[in-house]
Amino acid sequence: MVQNSQKSGEKMERIVSLAKRRGFIYPGSDMYGGLSGTWDFGPLGVTLKRNIMQLWWKLFVEERDDMYGVDAAILMNQKVWQASGHVDTFTDPLVEDLETKQRFRADHLLKEAGLSPEGLSLEQMTQLIKDNDVKSPNGNALSEVRTFNMMFKTTVGPIDDDTSISYLRPETAQGMFTNYKNVLDSFYPDLPFGLAQQGKAFRNEISPRDFIFRSREFEQMEIEYFVDPAKWEEAFEHWRQQVWRWTQCLGLPDENVHELEVQEADRAHYSKRTIDFEFDFPIGKEELLGLAYRTDFDLRNIQNATAKNMEYLVKGTNTKFVPHVIEPSFGVERAVMAVLTAAFTEDEVNGETRTYLKLPEHLAPIKYAVSPLVRNKTELVAKARELYDGLKKKHGAVMWDENGNIGKRYRRQDEIGTPHCVVVDFQTLEDDTVTIRERDTTQQRRVPIEELVK
Repeated sequence: MVQNSQKSGEKMERIVSLAKRRGFIYPGSDMYGGLSGTWDFGPLGVTLKRNIMQLWWKLFVEERDDMYGVDAAILMNQKVWQASGHVDTFTDPLVEDLETKQRFRADHLLKEAGLSPEGLSLEQMTQLIKDNDVKSPNGNALSEVRTFNMMFKTTVGPIDDDTSISYLRPETAQGMFTNYKNVLDSFYPDLPFGLAQQGKAFRNEISPRDFIFRSREFEQMEIEYFVDPAKWEEAFEHWRQQVWRWTQCLGLPDENVHELEVQEADRAHYSKRTIDFEFDFPIGKEELLGLAYRTDFDLRNIQNATAKNMEYLVKGTNTKFVPHVIEPSFGVERAVMAVLTAAFTEDEVNGETRTYLKLPEHLAPIKYAVSPLVRNKTELVAKARELYDGLKKKHGAVMWDENGNIGKRYRRQDEIGTPHCVVVDFQTLEDDTVTIRERDTTQQRRVPIEELVK
């Protein structure tokens, strides 16, 4: 077990190192000493992230007739978060190192000590810590467990009082619930229908950790799918299958994705059924995304708080009801981390260890890398530039690479995850063919330029 844990930790370190070295992900505010729980996406990372988000939008919005996209404001009236229960219940269990005053997630410390915090009250967690003499990471005694609200509070406008309080949204879901009636009035769609949104969310995590897995600023892709209360199980099963379709489109092996039926004691306060989809990350089996049955909790809260009718009138009938909601919730950064984990591969080529990202071609930030065999031959460079321009117009995600010898270029493109390296050599000048070297097999073949561009 220890050996496997060490190997997993080493793999995580190699992925983080590659991500920084090759321009995928950098530590946030790095020049100024960093800021815990924040990360910056570099040129390749932002492209990979956009490819994932665009794929999600294509699958779940553009290809469907029952989905409507929205983009709600990050700052919302504080009453939204009061009605949703976030002000009172959006909390994590916190303990404090009595010597250093550092704060930690109590449930994380218990898990690291081999103890289960699932379903325990704050008092029970406190007792479990005392009974098992659980210490802080610094080896010091811990305080009693108490709650910590994870929402970032801010003020809106020039006056700083109770009426100016707002929050950086901790999820995108409430922006969709507050727009349910707007979409209903504008489009009056048939049930079932969904609202989809991608955007930033913010959580003041007590102890952000594990690369981009748990951070304070992140992006979500969420769907609120409104259904007839009598048909929620059918809709839930539909979205369960869609989640599996999604993980397969990301290139995640089925055997590394696991469904966890969340027990009632561990479900969110609004949920009557939840499945957590977990993935075998290098840090262990952890939650990748969630699927929840939220009943009519959110729309009822809005109706009660605003006195506005949230009922849906079934077309051609007098039947009215407040729809129930199925919510598939996807984290962008966790999807990126899962894709990098699944793609990270090491093999042996000519007696040397080779590291490459076996990214699905539709997700790879760079599809083709174009090189002249040697950089000091004018005619080769000109021909390669002509080919580069043609591929760039067609595919966009094309890189020009002439640094170092051809072997170093291949190694660099392997780590980037580029599926195809195209080399213009002296034979190209004679017959208009180029060498294409495939990332996964390292095999090379001759292809006519005309065929490649078409």
